[in-house]
Amino acid sequence: MKALEGVKVLDFTHVQSGPTCTQLLAWFGADVIKVERPGTGDITRGQLCDVPDADSLYFTMLNHNKRSITLDTKNPRGMEVLWEMVKVCDVMVENFAPGVLDRMGLTWAKVHEVNPRMIVASIKGFGAGPYEDCKVYENVAQCAGGAASTTGFRDGVPLVTGAQIGDSGTGLHLALGIVTALYHRTHSGLGQKVDCAMQDGVLNLCRVKLRDQQRLAHGPLKEYSQFGEGVPFGDAVPRAGNDSGGGQPGRILKCKGWETDPNAYIYFITQAPVWEKICDVIGEPGWKTDPNYAKPPARLPRLNEIFGRIEEWTMTKTKFEAMDILNEYDIPCGPILSMKEIAEEKSLRETGTVVEVDHPKRGKYLSVGNPIKLSNSPSEVRRSPLLGEHTDEVLRDVLKLDEARIAAIVESGATGAVTRAAAE
Repeated sequence: MKALEGVKVLDFTHVQSGPTCTQLLAWFGADVIKVERPGTGDITRGQLCDVPDADSLYFTMLNHNKRSITLDTKNPRGMEVLWEMVKVCDVMVENFAPGVLDRMGLTWAKVHEVNPRMIVASIKGFGAGPYEDCKVYENVAQCAGGAASTTGFRDGVPLVTGAQIGDSGTGLHLALGIVTALYHRTHSGLGQKVDCAMQDGVLNLCRVKLRDQQRLAHGPLKEYSQFGEGVPFGDAVPRAGNDSGGGQPGRILKCKGWETDPNAYIYFITQAPVWEKICDVIGEPGWKTDPNYAKPPARLPRLNEIFGRIEEWTMTKTKFEAMDILNEYDIPCGPILSMKEIAEEKSLRETGTVVEVDHPKRGKYLSVGNPIKLSNSPSEVRRSPLLGEHTDEVLRDVLKLDEARIAAIVESGATGAVTRAAAE
């Protein structure tokens, strides 16, 4: 069976952070019922569209395996339906702006009273403090969580990363919180609140930089390039370019073809246990015994020179040729893969990390699959729902309403006037 089979999730999420969380739960088998506004639905359905009259990839790649019900919560019948869903669901997930859920009447006290087993999970930009009422997006979270100040080159402006560590990163944190609360409920019988702030999630992923902030009080960060360049450190962790975040120095180096290929690069780590092998590979056997290079502390002031010499070697090889050679000697390295290369990588298709999905409106498209593999609970990736596609189905099969009451709800306008397309 699926790992979360039998768990019903009331999904009030939109855009990216919340849908990342609920999609992960859906991949693990939870019945995720996405509640959307009639006529428009999740705003990302219509953002960055590339195929006419079809939901955008922004939406489809974040809402697999879910069911969609359209519900006007300003309609009294709509709110009646919503409270019926609160009674039968296990988890409610939302990433509204601060205060929205309370203004809808869905306070924690009321939800807990109606369904004591309900887990209410929320994503906000900031936790309690001076900014808790602020609206936050991906790049704001990266800046407030410490990522941007430590990303980029020392003489340049702060940079955000292409990885969505604010949105998707926080969604992954929230999913773990929900599963933990579900496990706790097996002992206590009660649900609880689960909160994740985007600032907190980003900081959790930047912990090595908080580590370095404390190390900085006791002397320079010797594995940073600027130490070898004789540049003094300030009172905060600097941007370190492509230096490694760990104790083993690493850099991104040019490979053969870099003049025309923007991704002809490799990440190379000068791990101490394989230093002698590195010396042999690049043709510097004398460095194995030279006191200026033989030991890690002696190498730290000379990292620019050392990586310059290694780059002379990598530039004679393609990134894949270099990978093959270096892996023979257990020298840690990795190619800079473009999104095109990742999309075409056969092994990622075979493991389900990249999947091809068929959609009735846009046809076939590529998406990410479940990055977490369970040996006895395999995941499948099903297409995202059309707007309101499962409204009647949820009213009938989840809430157990009879046809007369369903008809009354529809006639009241509580589910909107949209035409729900059948799945092809």
